Amino acid sequence: QVHLVESGGGLVQAGGSLRLSCAASGRTFSSYTMGWFRQAPGKEREFVAAVSWDSRSPSYADSVKGRFTISRDSAKNTVYLQMNSLKPEDTAIYYCAADLFGITGWGTWGQGTQVTVSS
Repeated sequence: QVHLVESGGGLVQAGGSLRLSCAASGRTFSSYTMGWFRQAPGKEREFVAAVSWDSRSPSYADSVKGRFTISRDSAKNTVYLQMNSLKPEDTAIYYCAADLFGITGWGTWGQGTQVTVSS
């Protein structure tokens, strides 16, 4: 099993960029599909993006397509979320999650990192 720690959140103006990182411990990082989710105040947690173990199948929520990019560096056991053209509605706590082999469900979560976009 992996342990996940997010970083890179902060306060940014609308139109700006941030890059979130999720560092995973454990030797089986390459066996996991990795994802990013977010939860805004008063709303349910929602899917943002995911990338398979081989980085060949990234997927995105419609609300972030063309603005966010998910990537992974297996040598560093880290997954990234590059967020460009940020909007105030992107304000949320962003969580990293792991799904073993992409078939067992999002069973492992990080503690989250706050992203605040000011207008």
